[in-house]
Amino acid sequence: MRISFIIPPSLDGKKPVERSAGCTRIVYPIPNIYELTVAALFENLDHQVEYHDFVLQGKSEKEFVLFIQSHQTDIYCIWSVNLSIETDRKAINIIRKYHPQTWILFMGPAPTYFPEKLLTDSHVLIARGEPEIPAANLLYAVEHNQPFINIKGICFLNDEGKIIRTPSEDLIKDLDSLPFPARHLTRGVIYRNPKLKHSPSTSVVTSRNCPYKCIYCAPSSLTFARELESRSVDGTKPPVSTRSVENIDKELNMLSKAGYRSIAFLDDNFIWDAKRLQGIVDSIKEYGFHWGCQARADAITPEVAEILAGSKCDYIDLGVESFNNDILKFIRKGMTEEKIINGINLLNNCKIPVKLNILIGSSPLETKETIRDSIRKAKKLKVSQVMFNIVSPFPGTEFYELAMQNRWIKVGEYSPTDVQRESILEYPHITASEMERILFRSNISFFLRPTIVFRHLMQFRSFGDLFSALKAFKIKMFG
Repeated sequence: MRISFIIPPSLDGKKPVERSAGCTRIVYPIPNIYELTVAALFENLDHQVEYHDFVLQGKSEKEFVLFIQSHQTDIYCIWSVNLSIETDRKAINIIRKYHPQTWILFMGPAPTYFPEKLLTDSHVLIARGEPEIPAANLLYAVEHNQPFINIKGICFLNDEGKIIRTPSEDLIKDLDSLPFPARHLTRGVIYRNPKLKHSPSTSVVTSRNCPYKCIYCAPSSLTFARELESRSVDGTKPPVSTRSVENIDKELNMLSKAGYRSIAFLDDNFIWDAKRLQGIVDSIKEYGFHWGCQARADAITPEVAEILAGSKCDYIDLGVESFNNDILKFIRKGMTEEKIINGINLLNNCKIPVKLNILIGSSPLETKETIRDSIRKAKKLKVSQVMFNIVSPFPGTEFYELAMQNRWIKVGEYSPTDVQRESILEYPHITASEMERILFRSNISFFLRPTIVFRHLMQFRSFGDLFSALKAFKIKMFG
């Protein structure tokens, strides 16, 4: 069959959505590794796969319509997140105008949690949660004209227009069995990551999910989809799945031969244990990659810091959220200010750039002073970057339940927002607009300091990478 993955241009009058993380508008484009893994699986099943990214190509709504009008395929595939729902609904309407019977397959957190928003007719299908197995089984059923009812992990409309939600599919036990993402479908695109000073860059995922119990967290669109599905079954988080070091080495070898120079590891938590980390870092060094990852501050031990040292690590992205112990306890971070500072100092001693994530409003204990205190401490610790976000009460999280019970959502119910600049949350002592102003001022006060500006300017190795970083900063600050 002919299968066409599409990323529609923004059709809701707003900036395009970043579908890999899923909770922000695009600041800089990154490849959606989760979607490209599904595409590679379809190729391995002998389907003809295409990939059309209208956002990256800078295509307009009119150009998208003209494409759909003349395009022929058996199935359109769309990776959908909460922020993209309105665009994706309009994309369905455009497809239906010219192709009333063409199948449309949705994957990602939005269709997993909000199937009713996307199941508009009997030829729209949903692969919930971890999508690979349900999606592959759906393709087989479509190709062989078989019923869908016995396929696990899907949603569809029956002949009476009722949503049918089948039982959940088991999670993939062996991630090594999955093909490497079909990056060749994005051939010709040079991805530039402002945190990585060498291009072209790409993303790699070596594990899925996180065992910790933070009440607000949806760290990636795939993790969120997996967690939503798991919680709908038994109310728990899914287990962590990992790839073997040998399998990761094979992918890094392939990426090196393809000419990539830097890698952003998108694992929810990249650092699990020193032995596994050592094996991966050895491969990174062998192929000469610059790289960065996400980790917990309390995972940075002297042994870990020693492994990281000298490995061309351009950043370690630490989810700190706050330096206030009462707030950290409320959000069940499982960490203390002391552990956070210790981890940062270990990385600083090894000259590894540290990026912090600070989450404004993550607890009703948050005040303007606790936010200012976190910013002061971040500056004092001489970290390289800070990403300030405003907490969002994502449906399916414990924080959403608290927000609904306590009426912290200003419009009464969740609506998708860009966490890098918008708030739908407000407490009696701090409003949504106040949090938005604090967010903007926090970015200005941190990033426009002369020492930070000079440090970052000196790190770039090409004009293209510098231009990409400046463009990303402009979008981040002003939209």
